[in-house]
Amino acid sequence: MIICRIGFICLLLPAFLSGFGQQPQQASTGKIIRHENVASKFVEPRNIDVWLPDGYTLKKKYPVLYMHDGQMLFDSTTTWNKQEWGVDEVAGTLIKEKKIRSFIVVGVWNSGKMRHSDYFPQKPFELLPKQQQDSIYKAVRGTNNAVFAATINSDGYLKFLVRELKPFIDSAYSTLTDKQNTFIAGSSMGGLISMYAICEYPDVFGRAACLSTHWPGIFTVENNPIPEKFMQYLKKNLPDPSSHKMYFDYGSATLDALYKPFQLQADKIMKEKRYTSKNWVTREFSGEDHSERAWNKRLHIPLLFLLKK
Repeated sequence: MIICRIGFICLLLPAFLSGFGQQPQQASTGKIIRHENVASKFVEPRNIDVWLPDGYTLKKKYPVLYMHDGQMLFDSTTTWNKQEWGVDEVAGTLIKEKKIRSFIVVGVWNSGKMRHSDYFPQKPFELLPKQQQDSIYKAVRGTNNAVFAATINSDGYLKFLVRELKPFIDSAYSTLTDKQNTFIAGSSMGGLISMYAICEYPDVFGRAACLSTHWPGIFTVENNPIPEKFMQYLKKNLPDPSSHKMYFDYGSATLDALYKPFQLQADKIMKEKRYTSKNWVTREFSGEDHSERAWNKRLHIPLLFLLKK
């Protein structure tokens, strides 16, 4: 990461290539089943990697965690940056130690160039005047690389998850289907779309983990109206704290250095909406950067929060 001009963060790495030619991810614990090039009425086709824990059996039913950027979750030998979340290792260890319930992970791949359009919360964006919308669509990162490859379609992405993918997963695997056993998680833009998902579909998702939430939406904080609209949306649409749990975190290095002021605003809203330590956590990780390596180091914390026995 470099700073290319004041207030702009420029990512010069192909951080979120979809990698449809990627080799199957290998699990250190449990088993990964790939569903290739899954079609949808709402979004571009994408791969789905389903992680089943050790001892998975049809004789019991399991909670399900849906995770974005699925190609980055399990196997660093197959990823563009040779990093991974290590979901299989972290989850497998916690399950073996009987600290959390055994559960299924659905790794939903991003579609590469459409990632930002799929993950950017749509309704807050639509609150902006058209002139500001047009300006945001012109946002760039790196050497004039466009942030958006198409119009924002996160409502379509969530319809894919809720109307197409979840029914398939529930029919193909032994799952607990209610909201108290259906979770969603991601980092960066994946954190944003996880927040948006639990707000838009509170009857589907009962818990969400939003790591390194990319509150700026684009790659500048100067004269950026997006965070304010996200906060307005959050204040109006937070789900009932008596039946939902939410986790947020952020680091202090590289891209994460932008997030603290906005997360503090979100935290204030959480308190106003009567979220407490029973159903909400925000953690700061000083010195940690914006990477799968960093998220791997602290993944056990949201998993314990979501799935503790």
